[in-house]
Amino acid sequence: MRKVLCAVATLMLWACGGASGSSQVKQEGLSLAAETGDTRGTFVKDGGAVSFLALEVEPGVYRLEVRLREMTLAGLLDPASGVSTMDGFADEGAADTQLTDADRELLKSLYDALSAELPAGDAAAPEAMYLRRAVGLWAQHPSTVELQRTVMGEQGRGYTMLCSYARCNGKFTGSCGGVYNWYSYAKHDCNKGGFSFAGNQQIAQLGDHTSCSGDEFYLSGSTWLCGEPDHWSRPKVMGNCFGRCGGGCGGDTQYTLDATNHDGCVRNGHMLASAWCDDQFVSAADDELFASNCY
Repeated sequence: MRKVLCAVATLMLWACGGASGSSQVKQEGLSLAAETGDTRGTFVKDGGAVSFLALEVEPGVYRLEVRLREMTLAGLLDPASGVSTMDGFADEGAADTQLTDADRELLKSLYDALSAELPAGDAAAPEAMYLRRAVGLWAQHPSTVELQRTVMGEQGRGYTMLCSYARCNGKFTGSCGGVYNWYSYAKHDCNKGGFSFAGNQQIAQLGDHTSCSGDEFYLSGSTWLCGEPDHWSRPKVMGNCFGRCGGGCGGDTQYTLDATNHDGCVRNGHMLASAWCDDQFVSAADDELFASNCY
């Protein structure tokens, strides 16, 4: 906590004059440069441009900046203490701002590019891994949740690991061969009802198993169908990295209770940034930033 408090003022000064503005970015795709404790670069897709920077400012303390559409997303992470400060503001006047669907789509593309380029999981440099995790979190950030937040987590209290439920036939990925390891239940509350409402619950096979056309399978009678059932009573579902922090199958392999519940909300009749899933998103934020990789 001491390191976080000491670095907050530095973060704000650095955020005003850190990575290059996105107006200087022209090359399509991901451009990445890295040295010890310093990962930075640019990303351009379909006319949208992002510049980013991740630094280790003290041993084990990481400072992040992502700039797009005349706005800055900033983060200061102290993983050992399980504390982070996250913010987002307009470059002009540092006024409060929010992400749009176009912003989230661009950030999701950056997240996918970072996941493809950087080594997976703990093999990535720490500042690069936390940059990837933060970008994945911002890519899912609903417009109805403030960007300026303090995120705190502690294993067993802030987040609960579900690594064992992501295995089937001893593997985290691949076919389950008809032998599943169900997790009961992925739960959420919404306009349909509370956590105890059966239509807000799914029985999930966690892990990267048997996705279809970028979606998942659900059991209808005795037949597996491709898609997402809308508030069925406790359907069995699998595939598409259910329960994994981040969008889809990203570069990290964290399977947690809160991430599973968030998946159970956005894949159960709600959109990714639906306000009905805000509480699940907030609960899963510390999981995505701090939870350990399962494999």
